[in-house]
Amino acid sequence: MQKINGRLTGTEPIDHPEPVAPREVIMEKKFWEYGELQVSDNNRYLKNGSRPFFWMGDTAWLLFQKCSPDEAKIYLKNRKEKQFSVIQATLVHCLSGDGILADDPSLPSYWENCDKIIDIARELGLYMGLLPCWGSFVRDGSLTVEKALQYADFLASRYSDKPNIIWILGGDVRGSEGMEVFRAFGRRMRELFPHHRIGYHPFGRTSSSQWFHEEPWLDFNMFQSGHRRYDQLSMGNWDDALSSDTCFGEDNWRYVKRDAAMIPLKPTVDGEPSYEWIVQGLHDSTQPYWQACDVRRYAYWSVLEGAMGHTYGHNAIMQFFLPEQTEGSFGVKHLWTAALHHEGSGQMGYLVFLMTSVDFTNGHPAEHRLAWGQKEKYHRISVFEGPDYLICYDYLGEDFALDLSFLSGRTAEARWMNPANGVYSYLGPVACCSETVFHPVTKYADGTDWVLLLRF
Repeated sequence: MQKINGRLTGTEPIDHPEPVAPREVIMEKKFWEYGELQVSDNNRYLKNGSRPFFWMGDTAWLLFQKCSPDEAKIYLKNRKEKQFSVIQATLVHCLSGDGILADDPSLPSYWENCDKIIDIARELGLYMGLLPCWGSFVRDGSLTVEKALQYADFLASRYSDKPNIIWILGGDVRGSEGMEVFRAFGRRMRELFPHHRIGYHPFGRTSSSQWFHEEPWLDFNMFQSGHRRYDQLSMGNWDDALSSDTCFGEDNWRYVKRDAAMIPLKPTVDGEPSYEWIVQGLHDSTQPYWQACDVRRYAYWSVLEGAMGHTYGHNAIMQFFLPEQTEGSFGVKHLWTAALHHEGSGQMGYLVFLMTSVDFTNGHPAEHRLAWGQKEKYHRISVFEGPDYLICYDYLGEDFALDLSFLSGRTAEARWMNPANGVYSYLGPVACCSETVFHPVTKYADGTDWVLLLRF
């Protein structure tokens, strides 16, 4: 048994990442300039041409309703520089009390605003993950099959030539609440947008795979792991799960594992995990708020289980909370202009750098490498393995052991990575034996989580 002591003594060499210039300064091709976005050959990820695409989404549901093009540009540039690649936003979000669209999307000026924002994202090299409308339109009968087909035709007349669009049907709604509408909508969208990818944003703690997995228009699955703790299974609110649902609590990695077992195999992603600075459980403002360490956990758990990427969210940004509003939703505490700079969003970029530094599309979950077996809930050690690397995520910073005997006496180079600041700390060569124990460093700020990266 080899023990690897990760506790820093002041003598270990430490690798600091090279300073990274803002993304707008780095001259590179836009994603779609490598080729059309499509499903990878192994059906588990997306790619542009032969170039792997890692989905790092942000939730900006009310971007078009709340922001001018100038305001949107500030937000979009902020996200581009933090390595986000997909912005999820709703074109038509809600109805007024008299049944008229509250944001008047029938007016040319509204759609011109949408056009300008989509074009800004295109200039920055960002995909827009567009929801045509929120799921409430189907739930209350406002969006019928006939209207859905007409709307699809309208969208095609406006956006069929935009290379930076990914369509996301649904919008926090069960597919069973509008099966006929969504199927017809999806099929027409596939006909009109053959070069755009299409997904579906479902109700909390469900996945699009439950209703549409075999639909030919659905290119990838999306699940919403939601905003509840393990102990908040039922809260007597509108978003409670049905008795027929399989709920996994905070274990969002289980949705990935379930979707990955379905035939045919399709990529999957957590399209709405717990947001930074949203009330745990949504409804009781006396409850604690989800913090940056929580959103990191959701991200690493799902990605290291084989998700095609991840979507981050912040309570203030998803609703673009403004100073003139007297109150917002779900206990919002910050203006969106301040929330732009909260640490969770910046920390998502460290995950992007990590995954794109390895051949992630040919990686796979590998918890069988845990010499002491897997643990439950927060004690879980996520393990992801590729041709020449192995990545572990340890949320609580607890000791764990790996069985590295499969490397047949070869030596692996080990590094810790702090997911709160992106700093890599060289640990040294590791003898690849059947029980190699790792002791994560005790941290005094920014949570207890660590990433272990082995290169061999």
